Amino acid sequence: MKIIHTPWIILILLIFFTSSTRAQEMPQFASLNEARMEPYKMEVTYNKTTHLIFPSPIRYVDLGSENLIANKAEDVGNVLRIKAGIKDFEEETNFSVITQDGKFYSFDVFYSSYPDTLNYDLLKLQRQHEKEYSTEVLLEDLKGEPASLTELLMKTLHENPKRTIRHIGNKSFGIHFLLESLYVHEGKFYFMFNFKNKSNIPYNIDFFSFKIVDKKNLKRTVVQDKLLTPVREYLITKTINHQSDEKAVYLLDQFTLLEDQILEIEVFEKEGGRHQKIHVENADLISAKLVEDIHLKFK
Repeated sequence: MKIIHTPWIILILLIFFTSSTRAQEMPQFASLNEARMEPYKMEVTYNKTTHLIFPSPIRYVDLGSENLIANKAEDVGNVLRIKAGIKDFEEETNFSVITQDGKFYSFDVFYSSYPDTLNYDLLKLQRQHEKEYSTEVLLEDLKGEPASLTELLMKTLHENPKRTIRHIGNKSFGIHFLLESLYVHEGKFYFMFNFKNKSNIPYNIDFFSFKIVDKKNLKRTVVQDKLLTPVREYLITKTINHQSDEKAVYLLDQFTLLEDQILEIEVFEKEGGRHQKIHVENADLISAKLVEDIHLKFK
């Protein structure tokens, strides 16, 4: 009897050993439930518009279906308008938003003829539930630098009263346009500007222009200038009221100038002609202060 059963016992043991070995070699995968991000719940309707106020300007919006219509409010970067595109839609839908400070928000949306709320301030909810309902993404234009850190740096510099540059500015049409400070951090320049409106007419900023020009061609009208695109801007308002002043911070990728080049910064007035212009030398760029020299308050 022993001779008959021994081969079967050996075969069973071999199969058991092989199965145990394969089970140990199989990788252990984490469940995606552990990475779940809870969406906000909200209602929309057809005849009324819902507004969402985000803590930072909106960079990206993706709608889950044609049941929703959304767009950013004009001249206000952090307000999203959204409403139902189809009346009485039954299926739940969703949308996602990415803001300039690198935060990703997710929303589940339901239709209601009479929604309880039409306006939402995400800043209030962010303070209480930020980790649960939003997460941070890395934006390509910041090259891996957390957007929330960049936002904090610009906000801190905007509130910083210290002036490190006193020789670059322009005064015309009752407007004083000054480059107050220049900082460098992680391959980025932080330009700090100050506007002083000494006139009795409000000054409305249309846009900033940053370009590298040849010193010899400053007075010529047709030249090949190199335009620089700001990575970020931090302005509380683009309107400088009469007899008041405002600050602005602009973020640009780090660069230097050739011996015969100069950086020309121009500000254009919206529906006006009181344009402002200043020039920055290469010596000013390489003398930029380190951000570490100011004491940032990380909260």
